[in-house]
Amino acid sequence: MSTGAGLGGGAAKRRDTPRRRIGRPGEVLTVEMQMDYDQFIANLERIAGLDPDAAVQAARATLETLAERLSKEEARDLVNDLPPELGPMLFTDSPAERFDVDEFLRRVSERERVDIAAARRHSEAVFTMLARTISAKRLAHLMAQLPKDFTPLLPVGPDTEVLSMETFLDRVSRRAGLDSAASRRATEAVLETLVERVAEGSVDHMSVRLPADLRLVLKRAKAASPGPASRMPVDEFLRRVAERAKIPTYLAPVQARAVFHTLREALGDKEFFDLVVQLSGDYEWLWIRRRSAA
Repeated sequence: MSTGAGLGGGAAKRRDTPRRRIGRPGEVLTVEMQMDYDQFIANLERIAGLDPDAAVQAARATLETLAERLSKEEARDLVNDLPPELGPMLFTDSPAERFDVDEFLRRVSERERVDIAAARRHSEAVFTMLARTISAKRLAHLMAQLPKDFTPLLPVGPDTEVLSMETFLDRVSRRAGLDSAASRRATEAVLETLVERVAEGSVDHMSVRLPADLRLVLKRAKAASPGPASRMPVDEFLRRVAERAKIPTYLAPVQARAVFHTLREALGDKEFFDLVVQLSGDYEWLWIRRRSAA
C-alpha cells in the first residue's frame, strides 16, 4: 500500500513508473507521471472521512454517474489522466445524458446507498481528488462540459463553498430565535415567495449557491409558479411568507429578515445584490444591516 502525502503535506507522491496515454489514431502520444490508485483512495479517505471500502464505493458511485453525464470521448480523455484502476468506473458506450446536479446526486446516492447529504460530501471529495490527479487543462475541459449548477461540487476556489443546510438553518435560528423546525419553515416560506417575485434566471443563479435541500425547494416553487415574476409590495410578500410558514403576520418581518441576512452570507454580496436589485425600495430594510447607535 502506498504512503501518499497527507492533505496538508504538499503535492501527492507520484507513481515511480510512467503510464502511457491512450491516444486517438494519428495523435502524438505522451507519457506522464500519475498519482497511483492507492494514493488516490487514501487521500479520498482523508478528505471524506471514510474507511477504505467506503472510499472505493464513493469513487465508484461518483465516477460511474459522471460517465453517464459525459460523452464517450470526454470520458476517455479523463481516463487518460487517471490511475488505470479507475478507468472501468468511467467506461461508457452511451451518449451523454443531460441531467442536472440534483439528478447527479440522486444517482450517486442510489448507487452508494447513502442519503443525498452524504452523496454530496462524497462527490465533492471525489471531484477534489480528480482535480489533484488530472492536468489543469483536463480539469478546465471537464468543468466546461458540466452545467453551472455543478459548480459547488467542483474544487475551483473559495467562491464555490456552499453553506451546509445545518449551518444555514442554524444562522436563521439564531437571528430569529427559532428552533430548527421553525427556521426551516421560515426559510422555505421566504424562498418560495421569492421565486414568485424575481426572474427565473435569478432563481437559477441563487440555486447554485445553496445546499441541496434548498435547491429542491426552489425547484418545486418554480414548477408551482411558472410565468413572469409577480410584482408585489413588501407587505404582500410578508403576508405570503406568514401564510406559508403558518405564523401570525406580525412574526413574518423578523423571520424574513433572518432568512435574507443568511441568504446574503450564502450567496455573497455580488450575487445577493444582483438578486435583490429586482425588489422595490420598500424591501431594503429586510437585508440592510442595522448600525449601532452612537
